[in-house]
Amino acid sequence: MSDEMNNIVLQANSLEKTYREGDMETQVFSDIDFSLHAGEKVAIVGASGSGKSTLLHLLAGLDEPTKGTVTLNGKVFSAENDVKRGKLRNQYMGFVYQFHHLFSELTALENVMMPLQVRRVSRKQASKKAIDLLEKVGLKDRAQHKPSELSGGERQRVAIARALITEPSCILADEPTGNLDFKSADQVFELLLKLNQELGTALLIVTHDRNLAAQMDRQVTLIDGHLTIS
Repeated sequence: MSDEMNNIVLQANSLEKTYREGDMETQVFSDIDFSLHAGEKVAIVGASGSGKSTLLHLLAGLDEPTKGTVTLNGKVFSAENDVKRGKLRNQYMGFVYQFHHLFSELTALENVMMPLQVRRVSRKQASKKAIDLLEKVGLKDRAQHKPSELSGGERQRVAIARALITEPSCILADEPTGNLDFKSADQVFELLLKLNQELGTALLIVTHDRNLAAQMDRQVTLIDGHLTIS
């Protein structure tokens, strides 16, 4: 492993998630330890309902663990409130959902610009950087189109550009190709791998596709509430 990859970007220690409803208690997983290194690409795999997306949401600070900690770039991410977690996520992390979650009333360009505008970067600077990223994902000529005017694969590529615009340390992707046809899924996955290689952004993907997972540096499997290296 290179010196760059020895740097831990995202880490979970003794992570547990339990849901409670009245007297009912359901433990999704417990005692999860995990590290993502700079420049690394990792797949989380497992059966449907095993808790893969729940784990990814905890690592992204979109949900809170019942026990344990999540550390993002050396900061105890999970201990912060929603606002501070949001700021840290905006600073260090990009997130790509299975469903793109683009704003329907905004153009592709405006959607990609959004994370920088949250930082109060000037519209001119944000627009220039967004155009550069849209070109990198092959959509510069679609910058003024709204999501309804784009194909599923194009919408997902816009979402990837949006995740990258803050130059994050890592991108977390939850089944990013799961809602696409085979050709579009292949193009989106190849794009993620290419950007990981070119930009050195660590990549953590939840996927049910073992062929895609096999192209990552390593795989971890969530089974019976525990992570195992596969």
